[in-house]
Amino acid sequence: MHVIIDLCVVPLGGSVSVSEEIAACQRVIQASGLEHHMHAYGTNIEGPWDEVMAVVKHCHEVVHEMGAPRITTTIKLGTRTDRQQSMADKVESVEAKLRDQP
Repeated sequence: MHVIIDLCVVPLGGSVSVSEEIAACQRVIQASGLEHHMHAYGTNIEGPWDEVMAVVKHCHEVVHEMGAPRITTTIKLGTRTDRQQSMADKVESVEAKLRDQP
C-alpha cells in the first residue's frame, strides 16, 4: 500500500535546539531513497507503507542513539485505493486552482 505521511520527530530531554537530531533523521530519510520534502515543522515522505514506517523507526533509533531519552512523534498519513497520487500531484492540483482563479 502506498502512503504519504507528514512526520514530525521531537526529541525530549536534551537541548532546546533539536537541529542536530533533525539533521540525523533527515540523513536516514535521504538514505532510504523515498520521495520526501522537508518543511519547517517536519517532513513529507511517500512510498510503500512498510518502507516508510521502517524509516520512521530508524529515525527513532538514530535519535535515541544520539542521547535523547524520549521522543514524541506526530504522524499524519493518507492512503488511497481509487488511484495513484503523489505528493507533487496533490500540490499541483491546488496550484492549478490558484492559477485558474485570480
